[in-house]
Amino acid sequence: MSDCLFCSIVAGDIPATIVAECEHTIAFRDINPQAPVHILVIPRIHHPDIASLAAAEPVAAAALLTDARAIAEAEGFGHAYRLVFNTGAEAGQSVFHAHGHVLAGREFSWPPG
Repeated sequence: MSDCLFCSIVAGDIPATIVAECEHTIAFRDINPQAPVHILVIPRIHHPDIASLAAAEPVAAAALLTDARAIAEAEGFGHAYRLVFNTGAEAGQSVFHAHGHVLAGREFSWPPG
C-alpha cells in the first residue's frame, strides 16, 4: 500500500534501523522506544493487523513469531521479553500494518497500568 508507513520501510523508501530480515519479515528499532529494547517485527506483505495476517498468510504469521523470539535472543533477552500486538485503534494500534513489538531490558508489571 502506497500510503502505509511500514510498507514504505519494507520497500526501502523510508529509512529504519533494521536489525533482522528474512523471507517473510523485517525487524527494526522503534523510533519511540518504550523499553531499552523495543523492536518492531513486521511481515513484508501488508495486512492491517495480526489477526488478518494469520487468517490470510499463516506461514508469514508463524515466521513473525519465530523471528520475534530470535531477535529477543540476539538482543540478549531470550529468557525474558514481552511480545505485544495491538489490534485496532481502541487497543493502541496506530500503524495499520500487522506488527509485533519485542520489548525487553526492563521489568514489566502485570496487569499493566
